[in-house]
Amino acid sequence: MTFLSPERLWLLALLPLLAGAYVALQFRRRAYAVRFTNLSLLSQVAPRHPGWRRHVAAALFLLMILLMMVGFARPAAPVKIPRDRATIMVAVDVSLSMMARDVAPSRLDAAKNAAKDFIGDLPARFNVGVVAFAGNANLIAAPTADRQNAIASLDGLTLAKRTAIGEAVFTSLQAITTFDAQASTDPPPAHIVLLSDGDNTTGRSVAEAVDAARGAQVPVSTIAFGTPFGTVDIEGETTSVSVNKETLRALAEGTDGRAYEAADAGQLGQVYANIGTSLGFTTEHRDISARFTGIALLFALAAAGTSLAFFSRLP
Repeated sequence: MTFLSPERLWLLALLPLLAGAYVALQFRRRAYAVRFTNLSLLSQVAPRHPGWRRHVAAALFLLMILLMMVGFARPAAPVKIPRDRATIMVAVDVSLSMMARDVAPSRLDAAKNAAKDFIGDLPARFNVGVVAFAGNANLIAAPTADRQNAIASLDGLTLAKRTAIGEAVFTSLQAITTFDAQASTDPPPAHIVLLSDGDNTTGRSVAEAVDAARGAQVPVSTIAFGTPFGTVDIEGETTSVSVNKETLRALAEGTDGRAYEAADAGQLGQVYANIGTSLGFTTEHRDISARFTGIALLFALAAAGTSLAFFSRLP
């Protein structure tokens, strides 16, 4: 919770003064009663067993004042608001290392299946585009609300040499800025989800991609997919293809995205599910002072009711 007018919270400093004044009055009342020598009147001035009851109304009154002071500072709670024209770009690595079978049935097949589920589960109002990248990056499905088009594009993925992570980001950004007629001047709120298992080996650098994504205010969330034990056979030679997590983490953190890791299909599905719950929303702070005012009113009624019940008068 935050406050839209936090400067008003200084009023809370008055609350201890009110409490202190009440306590002082109680001691003064006791001292005044002791000065009486007529014991028959003493019980009327200061009853022997007033107990805790006489303090209940005062405590409820102080709580009411506290809530009113907090409400006066305009407390606000964060609320997730759907973003219009929200566009998600899914970038999938199709370099040769993705044919490694440390993830069944292969890294690429598991990535395609998880990406299909992710796209299918996104809210209908989202627009989804797909980019495939190896030695270069290609837009294989332009951003659209047509889920079937995006999902079908994943079936045609083929492997190729090298890995151009930076180019994948640039291609995704280009697709976002040409999404509709107003995208060039008013780009839609967007997010790039990039899955890879390797390092950037060709094309523009990850640092350049970070600068471009930050300039466009488009976060890039990355998924480092695979295990340290992956191998592929290329031209008769077995090559180790462990995952380069550092490069992907740098890309995510540099663009205010999130860096994920997945070592199998189950983990990958969970990562995509986590990402899906956070995309396409913006957080706004809504004034909730009415709640505090309402609760303060209840305490005021409780204080009045308690005083009437115990002492037949209003506080």
